[in-house]
This record gives sequence, C-alpha cells and structure tokens, in this order.
Amino acid sequence: MDNINIPELVQRLGSEEDSVRKMAVFKLQSAIGDPSFADVFILEDGLPKLLQLTLNATGNTLAYALTSFSRLLELDKGWEFVSEGLIERAVELVVTQPLVNILRSAVSVLVAIVSHPQNRRSQPSTTFGFRALKPAVGVYPQFLEMLVSMLSSAEHLLCANALQLINSLIRDAVTHDTETEWPKFIKKLQDLGVIKAVYFLMQGNALQDLAGPILEFQNLTKLMLRKWREVRVDLDKAEHKRALRSISAASYQDDGSHNSGSRRNKDVERWRRVGFETEFPGSEFDDTGFLGIMDLTDFVMKNEDQFKKLVLEQHNKDAQLRVPIARASLAVTLVLYEHFEIDKGEADESQRYAVLESRSNFEKAFKPLLLHWSRLHTSGLNAFLRLWKATGADIEDFDKVAELVRILAEQVLGQAARTKDISEAEIELAEFDYHRLREMQMELLELTYEDAWGHHLRQVRDELNHEALQFIKEQRIRCLLAGAWFPHSMQYNETGPVTKQNMNRAAPSKWRFVRLSHNRRHLHFADFDEKREEDLTLEELDEKIELSTVSSVVSNVSTSPPTSASSSTATLKGKLQNKSHDSKAAPSTSTKITIHGYVSPTTSNEETVLLQLHPQTHTLASEWLDGLLMLLNQQPITADTNKLVNLIGGYGLKIRLLNVRYDEVGMGLGGSKDEIEMPSREGLDEEYYYDIGGMEVGA
Repeated sequence: MDNINIPELVQRLGSEEDSVRKMAVFKLQSAIGDPSFADVFILEDGLPKLLQLTLNATGNTLAYALTSFSRLLELDKGWEFVSEGLIERAVELVVTQPLVNILRSAVSVLVAIVSHPQNRRSQPSTTFGFRALKPAVGVYPQFLEMLVSMLSSAEHLLCANALQLINSLIRDAVTHDTETEWPKFIKKLQDLGVIKAVYFLMQGNALQDLAGPILEFQNLTKLMLRKWREVRVDLDKAEHKRALRSISAASYQDDGSHNSGSRRNKDVERWRRVGFETEFPGSEFDDTGFLGIMDLTDFVMKNEDQFKKLVLEQHNKDAQLRVPIARASLAVTLVLYEHFEIDKGEADESQRYAVLESRSNFEKAFKPLLLHWSRLHTSGLNAFLRLWKATGADIEDFDKVAELVRILAEQVLGQAARTKDISEAEIELAEFDYHRLREMQMELLELTYEDAWGHHLRQVRDELNHEALQFIKEQRIRCLLAGAWFPHSMQYNETGPVTKQNMNRAAPSKWRFVRLSHNRRHLHFADFDEKREEDLTLEELDEKIELSTVSSVVSNVSTSPPTSASSSTATLKGKLQNKSHDSKAAPSTSTKITIHGYVSPTTSNEETVLLQLHPQTHTLASEWLDGLLMLLNQQPITADTNKLVNLIGGYGLKIRLLNVRYDEVGMGLGGSKDEIEMPSREGLDEEYYYDIGGMEVGA
C-alpha cells in the first residue's frame, strides 16, 4: 500500500488507453485484499471505475477486474455496487467465456454473491442467494450445465471455484427454498451429473487441492439427507400419496385391462402384500420421514420386474414366513443413515482444519460411497432379502436380520478405502459370506457384554473353560478306556541298513493293544503278530501297569498344530468320538509316547521305562498323551486338545450370550433379577437337539 499512489491508481483505471487500465487493475488485484487499502480505494471513488471494467473490459484486463471485485466482496465491502447487470455479466462469462483466468474470477464473484447473508447492512432492494441469479440464468439457461462441466476441468483452481459455487447454490436452496422447491433444484443438478463428477474428484489424486469444497459438498449431502428425513410423510400431500400409490401399483401384474386398477383398490391386503405392517402405511415412515419413501420408490421403479416377482413369491407363502419388503427397505435406510452418521451434522472449523492439514486424514474424512446413497440402499435391501432366505427367518426374526445388515454395512462400507469403487462395494454386499457375518456378530456381541459386565463376564468365561477342560478330560480318558492298537516292531521292504529314505516304507510286524481298566487304575496291554478287527477285552491282555507306579509321561508329540491338512481340518464331531483314529492310516514310527515309573509302588529305586507307544496319527497321539497326563491330574499339552477346550468354552459363552437380552446388561450392575420375566417351558418336552459347528448334541 505504501508504494502505491491510490488516487493515481484510480485515475489510471479510467484511462482511455487499454494498456494503462490493464497495468492499473493488475496492481489493484494484489493490493485490494488489504482492508485499509480497500477503504481508501472506496473513498477515492475507485469502485465505479472498477465496476465499469468488470462490465466492459475484455481479456486479462477483465480477469484482473473480476478478481479485484471478488476480493473486495470477500472483505464485505462494495455490496452497494452489486447489480443485476454485474450478475448477468458474470453468468454470461461462465456460459460463453473460454479463458480459464476469466472463468475463475467470474465464478468467484458469483460465489460471494450467492453466499452473502441477507442482513441489516445489506441494501433493502438487494437480492442475494440463488434468487439473485435466477433472472440471469433465465437468459442463459445453460449456466448450471456449464458449471457442472467445470468440475471435470484439469485446472484445479477453476474446478474448486465451480464446486464452491455449486455448494453455495445448494446451501442457499436448502436453507431458503420451500419444501417442494429445493428438491427440484437438487434433482436438476443430479441429472446434470454433479454426483458423478464430485465422486470422481473425491476418489482422485487432486484431493489436496480440492479438499475444502469437496468436504463441504459431502457435508451438504448429509444436510440434504437429514432434511429429507425431517419431512414428515403426509398422505394429504399429492406428492406423498402419488409416491405410495406407485409402489402399490408396481406390485401387481398389469394385464392391460380397465379392471386392473379396480382390483388393486379392492385388495384388502393392498399394503401388507408389499411389506407394510398395516393397511395404513403413513405412520410407518415416522422414523425415516420422506427419505424412506424416496429410497423405497427408487428401488421399486429401478427394479420393477424384480419387485413384482418378489411380491408374488412372498404372497404365496405363509404370512409368518414372508419377508416384509417395505419394512426391510426402511430398515436399510436407517442402517445407512446411522452408519454415515448423518445426524452428526457438519464438521466444525477445527475438524475441517485437521482434515485439510494432513493428507493422512483424507482416507477417514472423505466418504465417496455416501454420494451413491441410492445404489447403496438397493444393494443393502438385496442383502437383507438374501440374508432372510439364508437364515430361514420368519417375521419374529426381522430385527435380527436387520442387525446382520448393520454389521454387513459396517464391514463393507466402514472398512472401504477412499478409492474403492461403488461397483466393488455392491459386489461385496451381494456376496459377503453369511457364516463370516455370524462370526462377526458373535464377536461384537461378546465385546458388547465385555464392556457392560467386565469382570462378571470374565468370571463366566473362566468357569466355562474349566467345565470344557473337564469335559475334554473325560473324553480323552474314554479313548483310553476304549483301547487302541499301536505298532510294536517294524520290518522294512528293502534290505540293508535302515535309513531316512526307507523308514517311510516300513510296515508293522507286531502290534500292541493297550486299554485302560474300568476302575481307571491299571493300563492293560499285550503284543500280537497281527492286528485284529475287533477290540480285545481286559481278560485277553496278560500284562498290566499299575498307574500308581507311573512317575512321568514323556513324548516327542508336537505341541503345535499339525501341518497335515487332514489332521488340522478334522471336525469337532469327529474329535469327540470315542475312537477317532483311522485304523488304516499310514504308520508313523517317529511319534513316541514313553511311560516312566517304578517297578513297584513300594520301591524307591531308579525309575525305568514301563511302556512305549507309537501312535499312528497325530489325533491318536494327542488323545493318548493328553489322556494319560490328565489321568495323572496334569495339564494337557497338545494343540489339538487345547483347541478343543477353547472351542467348547467359546461356544458355551456364545450360547449364554444368545440367551441374554440387551436389557439384562444392567444385572450385576445394580439391576434386579426380579425385574426380568423368565420364559416359560410350559408345553415343552425334553426331546431336542442343537447343532454346534457340525456337532449334534441331544437330550
């Protein structure tokens, strides 16, 4: 400011020579951002001359003049010179001007005008917001189309300015237009492709340069969704009634006759057949508002054939087994609404600053998939229908299926990277494995109660693990009671010394059968030349070891999980059978269990080897090693046994959690057990079974 003679600068702005005016306005655009300079410039009557340049200049002179005017408006000065002529000039330039520097500045002027609040300092006759632009847009109807096309510009500053103007127009429309007018304006922008354009910007590499206006557009999207939800459904309004009627009409097969509409109107289940709870569906939109009607209507109109077929399929089922399509649609709307935290409103200035400062925050702050709300709703509703069928649900299970959809949305949409395409998300929602979803549900349920009950839940888990250990101990000992065959000596198919190469071709020449006595005090065994098909009785086993003489059981059995696929994939059902080993399995002489002890319980001489066993399979080794250890009141050490203990304990905990309602979380934290009404077993008998991971348990 000190180096510029403002009166002289103002005089040069009105010069007849274009070069003089151009140099003067070039200097002006850099200096006018200083409020003190701007005040002096206005006092020197510089504004009328600047306005003349914006209305009549061309080329770079025009670009500099528009930039100077926009910066003056940003300082909240010069509003008295904002006229219809200036607005029409800026709109005209947006539509007709090919030069990027002029376009940028013209858009900046319009952003300031649309964003300017109507307050007491404004001229009473001045109109701001989108209403100020409407007369000019009427003259240049291509304005919005050209504005949206700028979002594809390679010039990032022009792109940012255009999106900022679009944001200002949307905010003004949503804030000041009537309930019926602003949705029409938003629909027009959507038809011009604004959603697709911003979606690509949000996923692109230029996000750093465009972060501010893109974040505002995302917040405005939430604002619009919130506004649509706040619109209460009123069947006295023609638009609302028309939308509902289109849903009902689409559910019937139209045979082209004049009686089709009459049949629909006379159907006593007209609304229940499409999935509403009653024949008065208006109140069922209380939670979703008009947003719920929009989502359901959009699904029906874009998938009309699927909808007709689906309604017909459900109509032929028992009422309890039908999937309520309309209710499911509303549930999905609420799932998406809560997932994207629409009610949280816009980020405050500190949050905006944090997002814009760090590129690492972009991945969390920007949600491109939110812009494809309609497609997400359709995919979510299809996922609901798929899960309903997969679970064999009935009407009583509605909330449970809705909860699965909520977890699905969190998994697919919540974990989605910023660059994830909407088509990828749709495929995941359609194909996500139901069993994985159930596992996640159980994990979340466990975490929920972990937070609510704390040490109470840990105590239950410890008790269940102890019970599981006792159960597995009994199973392992029953394997010993049933007895098993072990190779006792080997012969080799090749002559010469035994080597690593020919060990695997060894075949048993003698067999040893070992069995625990019924009183669990003695281990009986005997050797045979060949393995028999039937198991032997204790009377046929002429040798025995008294377990009180056993001092230790050692083995080279691995305590880590087996590497063999056949061993590691054995089912729980198979492992819990008394005889789980395969008698035809290939022999393995490298695995050995050695029982040490004393010849007599009364002697204290040095311990000796009482018996050696060579299990043929990893499963058999685990059963006998841990069975012997647990028989001696020692802890099991193999991975197979410990996995079973954890598995059974975990299932026990999940079964208990599934039998606890969320409103029982208060118990143990001040809640009263007397307040909980326990279910009755009246009319039930004791014959039942349930399936856990392939293991059937009956009573």
